[in-house]
Amino acid sequence: MQRSPTRRHILRSTAIAGIVAVAGCSTTNRRANTPNTTSPTSTTTPETTATTATEATLTPPESTDDWLTNANGYREETPRYGPGAQPTIDVGHPVEDGLSFDPPVIEVAPMTKVTWDWTGHGGLHNVVALGGTFDSGRPNAQPGTAYHYIFEEPGTYPFVSEPHREEGMRGAVIVREPPSTGNQTVDMWVVDSSNFDGTVVDRTGSDVASVTVGSRGNRGHLAFDPPVLKISTGTTVEWKWTGSGGGHNVVFLNADIHSGQVTHESGVNFQHTFEQSGTYRYACQPHRALGQKGAIIVE
Repeated sequence: MQRSPTRRHILRSTAIAGIVAVAGCSTTNRRANTPNTTSPTSTTTPETTATTATEATLTPPESTDDWLTNANGYREETPRYGPGAQPTIDVGHPVEDGLSFDPPVIEVAPMTKVTWDWTGHGGLHNVVALGGTFDSGRPNAQPGTAYHYIFEEPGTYPFVSEPHREEGMRGAVIVREPPSTGNQTVDMWVVDSSNFDGTVVDRTGSDVASVTVGSRGNRGHLAFDPPVLKISTGTTVEWKWTGSGGGHNVVFLNADIHSGQVTHESGVNFQHTFEQSGTYRYACQPHRALGQKGAIIVE
C-alpha cells in the first residue's frame, strides 16, 4: 500500500523523543487508578492480574514511523479530527494480526478530548502513554468501560495496552494545529479529510477542471482529489470515478447540485458548470462521515 506523502511527512517530522508533558489537563484522568465509566454496568474496580508497569519502563520510541509500523491494524493512514470533535478509540479491536486500538493512530487539534472505549475483546487492557502523560490505571476486561484525556499541547503521544504491548497493541495520538487554506468555511468543512493539507489547487482561467472520486484517503479509497479546487466563473468541473472505494456520489450543501444515485462505475459520471462566484461545499453521501468531502471556490 502506498503511503500518503503528506502523512509520511507528518509522521517522520514529529519526533517522539520531544513529547511535551501536558499541563492543566483534566485532573480526574491525569493519573487515574481506575478507568472512567460511561455505563452503569461498567466496573469501578477493574479486575487485574498485575499492577501497571512503572513510567520508567515505558520509554518513548526513537521513531514514530517504526512505532506505528509495528502497531496492529495500522494501514499507513491517520484519520484527522478538527476542532470541537471528540473522537473515540476502541480498545481490544480484533484484526488479522491480533488485537488493536481502532484506529491505532489519530490526529487531533489542541484541546481535544479523546476517549478510549473497552470492547470486551481480548481480556485485560489498559491505556498507558509512553512517558507517563496519561494512564488509565490497572488492566481491565470490563466492556463498556471508558477512559478519556484532554490533549492541550501539540506533540506526539504514543501509548500501549500493557498486557498486549509485545503483541503489537500500540497506538499514538498526534496533536497539531489543523491545516488551513485561510478560508474558514472551507477549512472547517474539509478538515477531517485525511488528504487535505491546506493546499488549494488553482485552476482559474481553465475551461475544464477535474476532481477524482474514490482517491486514496480516509482509510480507504474514500477521498476527492483535490479536496479543495479554485476555478473561475464559467468553468466546468468534471468528477471522474476511479472505480475504487465502493459506490460514490457528489451532493452539494446549500445548492441544488448533485450527481444523483450512488454509482461504482469508473469514468466521468458527473459534471457541472459554475456560473456564480462563491464557496461551494460537497460530499459523498455514503462516506461523508468518514471524511469524503470537497470544496469548490469560484472566483
